[in-house]
Amino acid sequence: MDNGEIPENAPEHCPGPQSETAGKSDACQGCPNQEVCATAPKGPDPDLVTIVERMATVKHKILVLSGKGGVGKSTFSAQLAFALAAMDFQVGLLDIDICGPSIPKMLGLEGQEIHQSNIGWSPVYVESNLGVMSIGFMLPNPDEAVIWRGPRKNGLIKQFLKEVYWGELDFLVVDAPPGTSDEHISIVQFLQATVIDGAVIVTTPQQVSLIDVRKEVSFCKKVGLEVLGVVENMSGLSQALSEFKFTRITETGEQKDMTEWAMSYIKENAPEMLNLIACSEVFDSRGGGAAKMCNDMGVPFLGKVPLDPQLCKAAEEGRSCFSDDKCRASAPALKMIIEKMLAQKKISTENGA
Repeated sequence: MDNGEIPENAPEHCPGPQSETAGKSDACQGCPNQEVCATAPKGPDPDLVTIVERMATVKHKILVLSGKGGVGKSTFSAQLAFALAAMDFQVGLLDIDICGPSIPKMLGLEGQEIHQSNIGWSPVYVESNLGVMSIGFMLPNPDEAVIWRGPRKNGLIKQFLKEVYWGELDFLVVDAPPGTSDEHISIVQFLQATVIDGAVIVTTPQQVSLIDVRKEVSFCKKVGLEVLGVVENMSGLSQALSEFKFTRITETGEQKDMTEWAMSYIKENAPEMLNLIACSEVFDSRGGGAAKMCNDMGVPFLGKVPLDPQLCKAAEEGRSCFSDDKCRASAPALKMIIEKMLAQKKISTENGA
């Protein structure tokens, strides 16, 4: 418990040895450290001073949150980092999803390792102005499960903030796991003294996602974290007509591929249709989607990003959706959302952060 760190054998909801309730709360019952914590002198966590010093060279800090898993939060985080780097900002992307680190895959950095020096841990770089840090770089086997209780997760997050040497950054984007659990409380507490710009919350249109995202908005309000806006991801399927496959259901219920016939028919009779983007609703958004939720809860709505198979491919291949014109449906939507977010914070895309 040096420097007030939570010991690895602490219970899941350990208040921390520096807390006034250390050794006295219900969560402390049965903990082998209960007596030590109860009698230890209390005071400010000295590690917070180190974190403030590390973050002094970072101009803007943005958390990317979601109440629900599987809504494309990490995809948004990755493309946000790519977009900011393409604007010539110095960008860091910190992955604090300890149990499900997907950022190395989405940045094309699988198999990379962290290097240490006398000034701290060095991020893994995609480009000279885009560095990444994730527990994914620390696992000897990518299939290995991280089975950690809250205190150990929190300890690694603190270590990332203390030890990683980012250098001068315009933006630090933090990709958090879904929910409102220990990791979220820790990242807000650890960064509180360094000034966080706010959080972008990602959701999908249907109520089963929005129910949990409302809790995420409430969490931000309770901890004093500004909601920069909500992004409605997977907002309908949008895909170039030329990329579709066409099938016909036979009398026996089998699918017969009719793509070649359909494309030949279109080319011959209506070739101009090949330039169209075909759209379809995937999720039930009759409840008004994220826009209505934002209106109800008094937070900004940043916009919608369609479910674009080309964006999914970009994420799988670890590349930016802005580097070519393949993501015709999603890249313009993402660009407008990011520009809107920067405009809200009065950050120029030309003159630096």
